[in-house]
Amino acid sequence: MRLSRRTEFYSVLLRFFLMSLRNWVKPSFSMLPILQICEELKRITTINLESSFMAKLDQYCPKLMELVSSRRGAAKMKINQKKGTTLEDHTIERRREVAIRCMVVYLGEKEEDLFKEYVDGEDMSKALAGEVMKIMVNKAARTSDPASATILIEATEVLRGLDLPRACALLMGLIYALNLSYPRQLRHTFEVFQKLLLELDGLKASPKVMSLKQKLLS
Repeated sequence: MRLSRRTEFYSVLLRFFLMSLRNWVKPSFSMLPILQICEELKRITTINLESSFMAKLDQYCPKLMELVSSRRGAAKMKINQKKGTTLEDHTIERRREVAIRCMVVYLGEKEEDLFKEYVDGEDMSKALAGEVMKIMVNKAARTSDPASATILIEATEVLRGLDLPRACALLMGLIYALNLSYPRQLRHTFEVFQKLLLELDGLKASPKVMSLKQKLLS
């Protein structure tokens, strides 16, 4: 009996997990799950995951940074702190990361609910415990290497060696491919990822996300 594409996808991820745990994965194999994730999303939605996500993020970045700069109080302080990192690192990956982090704050949600920083030597079993869906970021490595993010689902490392914007895009692909629910505390952030950056069901956006879209397009 031929396996369904969804079952095949689960099978590939399972093999990847097992190989990773045994340190059997060679660098040349590390793209296999990423290709599967992108292909599965394209099959479901016809969307090219990474190119669509990044193109819209780059399109909205200037206006988004203008909007977030208008915030006041504690949110403004957090946003200015994030924006300061682009003065030290002018790469496109860092600009995208700052835009995403500032957007989370602008939406009134907590970036620590999506991103969790850790340091080398930290007991990862404790860091991973209880994490249902998270992007882990190596705090020391991120200053010199943008590819320092790891995607976690159900306290399991799914993909590693990613820059933070790419991790966000691939996490969306995994959510679609595995039919996962968005974390409630980040519902507006993931709604922006889905409806503004991937343009999926954009006409059904919540009032908050629709308002943001109108401001970005104004």
